[in-house]
Amino acid sequence: MSFTHEASMHPKPSYVASLKPHQHRQPIQAAENPDALLTLQTVVAITGLSTSSIYRKLSGDFPQPIRMGARCTRWRAADVTAWLRKQAAQAKAA
Repeated sequence: MSFTHEASMHPKPSYVASLKPHQHRQPIQAAENPDALLTLQTVVAITGLSTSSIYRKLSGDFPQPIRMGARCTRWRAADVTAWLRKQAAQAKAA
């Protein structure tokens, strides 16, 4: 009889496996607070864009991030949701 560990039966996505124990994913509900500072992972989840697409769009009209340190970048929730509304309005007008 062979026993397998329960965790091995449900592999985690690679981004979850790459998180360090002290890193926690920010819930998407954080975007409901206009003053919230969102992590890149949350912006990816909210917009549906990839990380590289977000950084590519920074040269256009995508909201600029707030640099909080050498390795800490955040986006204001109000800026991201305003950008999403603008995209929806443009798509509806087209």
